[in-house]
Amino acid sequence: MPTLPQRIWSDEEWERIQLGYSSRDMDEKWDVFAEGEVVFLHRSWTGSGVFEATLAPVDAGGWQIAEAVVERDPERYRSDDDEYDCLMLELVLSAIVLGEPANELRQKLVELTRKRSGNATVPAGLVQHSALGLRSGS
Repeated sequence: MPTLPQRIWSDEEWERIQLGYSSRDMDEKWDVFAEGEVVFLHRSWTGSGVFEATLAPVDAGGWQIAEAVVERDPERYRSDDDEYDCLMLELVLSAIVLGEPANELRQKLVELTRKRSGNATVPAGLVQHSALGLRSGS
């Protein structure tokens, strides 16, 4: 991926990311697991791998994505937009794995989706559910 999230995750957040996330039902769209310093993000229904992100320690403390790859087969993942992919990678880790509200990232997802679709009235809830799914109890 030519564009990577710039966020630095704390050591505690990195530990939580390494624990991964397993979807609990059909409304959840992502499964996440880590092997060493590589985090794998897979679509829950198909098991298809979409992202692989390698995190590295930052000199000032914390962890940052040093490199990442994204699936480009349109039958497995429909995006071919670097900005969208960068956002999705960070959003899944932040909102799904860490359970953060990630309101700014969610809003950016809605804006990018509306722009890409040419439809400025696509409901925000529909965009978020389509991309992220719903967490149990949400």
